[in-house]
Amino acid sequence: MARGRPTRASVYARLDAALIELRERLGGLPSPEEADFVWRDIWHLEAHHSTALEGNTLVIREVEELLERGRAVGAKPLKEYMEVKGYGDAASWVYAQAHHGELSGDGTSITLQEVRRIHATLMEPVWQVAAHPEATDRESPGNFREHDIHTFDGGMTPPSWPLVPARVQDWLELANDSSRRLRDGKHDLALPEAIAVIHNEFEKVHPFIDGNGRTGRLALNLILVRLGHPPVVILKQQRDTYLAAMQRADDSDPGLLGELLARAMLDNLNRFILPSVAGPARLVPLAALVDERFSIAALRQAAQRGRLEAFQGPDGVWRSSRKAVEEYSKTKGARQRKPSDGGST
Repeated sequence: MARGRPTRASVYARLDAALIELRERLGGLPSPEEADFVWRDIWHLEAHHSTALEGNTLVIREVEELLERGRAVGAKPLKEYMEVKGYGDAASWVYAQAHHGELSGDGTSITLQEVRRIHATLMEPVWQVAAHPEATDRESPGNFREHDIHTFDGGMTPPSWPLVPARVQDWLELANDSSRRLRDGKHDLALPEAIAVIHNEFEKVHPFIDGNGRTGRLALNLILVRLGHPPVVILKQQRDTYLAAMQRADDSDPGLLGELLARAMLDNLNRFILPSVAGPARLVPLAALVDERFSIAALRQAAQRGRLEAFQGPDGVWRSSRKAVEEYSKTKGARQRKPSDGGST
């Protein structure tokens, strides 16, 4: 029987197992000082895709040049470069706060001041070259909107602007209460669906005149990393699925959005974080050892045939190490180079 796409339940189970492994066997997320290159790669990827979801056309190479070297390569509108720069600055601040910011005594994961700071950092570079045409001075970066917003596709209408401050306070209470219950293992929902509700409820408030999607994704990542979980990056090619998932969540069905967020967490975990926190000889799931040379299917096949030093745990997951993969690569290359006729030249 052919294997199809993993079920939502199996994705959630894989994420739970991976987070336990990260926390209990590998010591948790690396700090920015320990693995600057890891956070930089995530930051570049996130800045590219999160702005692309909103229509930005910079490609990943242009994003990396801008964020790493301050060079605006290409011939895109200045506004697009400023969108990426603002997002990069805000993401860098978020990850630094996530690791070094002091939590309050009651375990608060995000504050009103931090939400405003994220939006201000994100939007100020854009505002300097292309302020929102309908914004008043009181709606500048970091300040709530004083305009009403039209009904979204799907029928959800954000609250009238005088209600925004109270609704943001409601969201903060929801986000921090959910975070505490997740930390204590007492939430009624699975982790992916609990964070899906947090993210969707922010977007339903839509507190700013512009930049709400980007601010909401950064606020969610601040909460996630403070919980010791990998951040999420919604890829630009997932835009239609993301919007459909948000519409379902508007109708109190967070499942599709939860699944999308769970897959995004697993992707960042396997692509960036596990290879960083595990030393060359440390066992990690095969998914964390995939590179341009070997797909997950190739590594699994080599493990099953005994060609790659690997071990299958009681959970059914095959684990190996970077050192073992390097050894396998050498022996595989030697087999491919071996003369077929045994003659000399």
